[in-house]
Amino acid sequence: MPKIETEAGYAIPPAPRHSITVHLPGWYNATRFRDRHLHPTLLGELKSMYPRIKPHPDVVVGQSPTAPKGCLLFCTRETAEECRSFALDPRRPETVLTEDQISIRVFDVESRFFAVIIPAQKMMSIIPFWINPGLGISSRMAEEALGKIELLREVNREEEEKGMPVREESPAQGVLRERIVGLLERAPVGKREKKVQPGDVYLFPTGMGAIYGLHRLLLKRENKGSVLFGFAFHSTIHVLEDIGPGCKLFGKGDDGDLDALEKYLEDEAKEGRGIQALYTEFPQNPILNTPDLVRLRALADKYKFILAVDETIGSFCNVDVLSVADVVITSLTKSFSGYADVIAGSVVLNPSSSQYSALKPLFEDSYTNEFFNADAEALEKNSRDYLTRSHILNTNAARLVEYIQTRALDPSSSVAKVLYPTVLPTLKHYTPFMRPATDEFTPGYGCLFSIDFASVAATAAFYDNLNVHHGPHLGAHLTLALPYVMTMYGHEQLGFVGPFGLMETQIRISTGLEKFEALLEEFKVALDAADKAKPEEGEKVESS
Repeated sequence: MPKIETEAGYAIPPAPRHSITVHLPGWYNATRFRDRHLHPTLLGELKSMYPRIKPHPDVVVGQSPTAPKGCLLFCTRETAEECRSFALDPRRPETVLTEDQISIRVFDVESRFFAVIIPAQKMMSIIPFWINPGLGISSRMAEEALGKIELLREVNREEEEKGMPVREESPAQGVLRERIVGLLERAPVGKREKKVQPGDVYLFPTGMGAIYGLHRLLLKRENKGSVLFGFAFHSTIHVLEDIGPGCKLFGKGDDGDLDALEKYLEDEAKEGRGIQALYTEFPQNPILNTPDLVRLRALADKYKFILAVDETIGSFCNVDVLSVADVVITSLTKSFSGYADVIAGSVVLNPSSSQYSALKPLFEDSYTNEFFNADAEALEKNSRDYLTRSHILNTNAARLVEYIQTRALDPSSSVAKVLYPTVLPTLKHYTPFMRPATDEFTPGYGCLFSIDFASVAATAAFYDNLNVHHGPHLGAHLTLALPYVMTMYGHEQLGFVGPFGLMETQIRISTGLEKFEALLEEFKVALDAADKAKPEEGEKVESS
């Protein structure tokens, strides 16, 4: 492949205005991102970034780093008030604000914005609420508002109480619901009493927004804790822990954790307590273990909790979990969109679930559609070729894993192991939920895998010599590599995440649409460089 020439801090090509990626080439830049608290100017240097991590330039336009006030912008009063509650939560004593330090002001630019305003120097204390729940305004909403900035006006409480400005839903949102239903009902697995209908599909501004949206609606029904089974994407545990009474983590997600979960549920029941929901990823990001959904379903039936399955990594072209899940969560940002220029999420209620009669009224009464029309239109266009792209993503990932696995089996190789459903013991939990092949599409195992190296030196050498784009995101049109664990968790949390299989020596790979032969040659070069790398003095070398 041609040498990657994208500049550090810029989006991967074609880098449109609403790109959600950033290219951070090489191990040095990865360590800078890991140690970003030591590099306070780093985020400012990035011309593009995932907009939950760093607000898009259109969102923050007009705010100056030296201004006395900073703000976060949301689409509804409810979300703004939840941000305010987060800022005042005494469980976070090191960052908690006082009542006089935070206010909410409301503005109209034909659309309505709710601004949570705090002293600028305190912004880092509430930025987790922007990052994790993922309900801040989108870049396209901000772009539209900037185009009408002369219409900006503040709204008083009396006017606000009269209701929000009416914005008709774009036809694209209806098309997306229909498309998602068609994919969920295509080549189904197992028996279901009822088919999913478009009205069972709820759209959200981000994938994390979908998780947070479900979680906060369930808290309205019962203020009970949750369980996260198997380690999940970085922000999920924060949402479940920070909002509501808390979350119990079973981070390995294996048979041992299933036994421990069953004992936990039994003990809770004896004390007259229980959980409201269990969340799990299918498979898990970034270690690709697949949970035993059959056994989780049995526990959900016995202890009457909601089983919410995030199948983003498997993706609903490949897997069908509706025979067991009460709720299916998907980050539509990933392979469903596929072009790294729009963020979105969905929650689908399973009409065959025994929980449906309780969940459906809850959503009908309390769900607010915060998904912006222009984002829906971009997503609808992107997802038209979802199946075609997914075939290429599946094939590239599976064939690369097949080759790298041969290196892992060589005792002299720097590759300690490959993490992908096909080469892990938990494959037995994945295959029962694979859709049958049709003339239209043959299912696979997704675009994401991780490589665990024998040493940090080998990991760095591989990363420095891998000629693909480096940065966060998955399911894009171009291949992306990232030392996910190192950059997301840093030195401080390695001791916490290590027992769950998340290692500093891992590189997460999301395959793109490039020709396989070209990708394979690039990986061979990088793997050869890793094999030649010598561990640093005193570094522990893992056995392969």
